[in-house]
Amino acid sequence: MRRAVCPGSFDPITNGHLDIIGRASKLYDVVHVAVMINKSKKGLLSVEERIELIRTVTEEYGNVRVEAFHGLLVDFCKQRDIPAIVKGLRAVSDFDYELQMAQMNIGLSGIETLFVPTNPTYSFLSSSLVKEVAAWGGDVSHLVPEAVHEVLTERLASS
Repeated sequence: MRRAVCPGSFDPITNGHLDIIGRASKLYDVVHVAVMINKSKKGLLSVEERIELIRTVTEEYGNVRVEAFHGLLVDFCKQRDIPAIVKGLRAVSDFDYELQMAQMNIGLSGIETLFVPTNPTYSFLSSSLVKEVAAWGGDVSHLVPEAVHEVLTERLASS
C-alpha cells in the first residue's frame, strides 16, 4: 500500500492545502494529513476544530486520514510506516526552506520528500494571509472551503 503524509498547521486549511492533498490522494493509496501541534503558538482554531474541518473537506477523496501530532514529522512517519512526505511549493523562497527540511528528514530517517508545485491560482495563498484579510473584513470565501469560511467568519465576528 502506497502511503504519504501532508503535514501542516492548517490554521485554517485553505484551497491551496486542499489542492495538494487532493493531488496526493490520486497518487497514493492512503494520504495522512498530520496536523502538527506547536504548543508555543496559539492558533485561531483549536487542533480539534482543524481536524474536524479537514475531515469534512477531504471526505470526498475517501483515502485521507487526519490526525494531530506533536514532535518530529519523521517520528510520525516511522510510527505509521509512511515512506513519503508531500509538500506544496508556492515560490522559490518555499523551496529554500523545504529543501533543508527534506535533507534533514532523509538524513534522520530515510523518509523521502516529494515537492508538488502549487496550482498558480493559489501561489500567493497562506493560512496567515487568509486570517489577516478576514480579520480586516476582506472576502476570503474563494480562498477556503465553504465549511472553513463559515467557521472563520463566526470566529472572527466573536473576537
